[in-house]
Amino acid sequence: MLNDPRSHGLWEKTAPPPPATSSLEGDVSADVVVVGGGYTGLSSSLHLAEAGSRVVLLEAKEIGFGGAGRNVGLINAGMWVMPNDLPGVLGPVHGERLLDMLGNAPKLVMELIDKHGIACELERNGTLHVAVGADGLKEIEDRTKQWAALGAPVILLDAAETERRVGSSAYTGSLLDMRAGTLQPLAYARGLADAAVKAGVAVHTSSPVVATERSGNRWTVKTATGQVTADWIVVATDAYSTGPWEKVRAEQVHLPYFNLATTPLSDNLRKSILTGREGVWDTKEILSSYRMDRAGRLVFGSVGALRNTGLSVHKAWAKRSLRKLFPHIGDVEFECEWYGNIGMTDNALPRFHKFAPNVVGFSGYNGRGIAPGTVFGRTLARHILGQLSEADLPLPLTAPAEPRFRAVKEIWYEAGAQVAHFADARF
Repeated sequence: MLNDPRSHGLWEKTAPPPPATSSLEGDVSADVVVVGGGYTGLSSSLHLAEAGSRVVLLEAKEIGFGGAGRNVGLINAGMWVMPNDLPGVLGPVHGERLLDMLGNAPKLVMELIDKHGIACELERNGTLHVAVGADGLKEIEDRTKQWAALGAPVILLDAAETERRVGSSAYTGSLLDMRAGTLQPLAYARGLADAAVKAGVAVHTSSPVVATERSGNRWTVKTATGQVTADWIVVATDAYSTGPWEKVRAEQVHLPYFNLATTPLSDNLRKSILTGREGVWDTKEILSSYRMDRAGRLVFGSVGALRNTGLSVHKAWAKRSLRKLFPHIGDVEFECEWYGNIGMTDNALPRFHKFAPNVVGFSGYNGRGIAPGTVFGRTLARHILGQLSEADLPLPLTAPAEPRFRAVKEIWYEAGAQVAHFADARF
């Protein structure tokens, strides 16, 4: 994307083309202008347009340019925070609302895919949170108990069943979440964009917002070549925010994350590795994740940036790790490599911001963008349509605030991942 093969890698190589778009030219009027062409912006645009609103979406680069087009493709339920801890962090009202909404969020993703016929390699077989060692097993035991008490279809699997499903003896157990699944993330974003265009949304790419202006009850959102006048603005730029809403990026610590895709595995290997096509991630502090695409490529990722010395360090680590996990896999070759940034908030939970009258947005997905972004987009649409008051939203209103030592933490995450991967899996 934008002539950078390391921005979207396999996903750009295998996704259907996006709908035809152009940059904004001239003056346009709408009910709502949505800024950002990721899951939140596309979902809010689609739901608003289906309800009869006139919507203009402005994307600075291309559809799915940010995290929406780079992630590994796990449709997970919930967030990193343990279910029982959420009410303590957000209060009982918002905590329970967020648990309910995010627990059911993968269902909305799958319903939209079915409704709009989105070709994005959807797999509905769940995900496996695999435990490393005794501490990892304790973590997933607690998480399973807490979700099960809420009625979620989660199952604790022992080491033997985990080995049967994954094809590796490296784990002490796993949490199988049947709400979840996997998809081709850029294909899903492009499919949402296509559905939005068909619903009447005017989508403009290569149209970064440079300024906004309030006049009476209307907003004017300006790009270098045009402007949109609307009643509402949805800010859906998240970790890649620039311009008027750079404060959204500034309240998040960027955690780099990379993915490497092997060439398609042989038929024999595909019969022994992830035969159920579940998505996997582990309990390590510097986690790894992997899943299989429809062509039999193993997509393997972890924390780190594929640039400078990180490129060789992380690729070498990935090869060692795959041989350790799957001794029978042999000498793997990587067909594609790419990376991006995860926006991490200080409490690992998303945010709801009202930047000004009728200017709203959710952000801070902490690596859980597919399902939360989709459901929060629908929530913003319902709020704008008057179906949900601010008091009924799943998150309390907060003001953007930059965390302490943000720049230092970002340098440390990138460098620390290299140090850890240089040493890890060598023996």
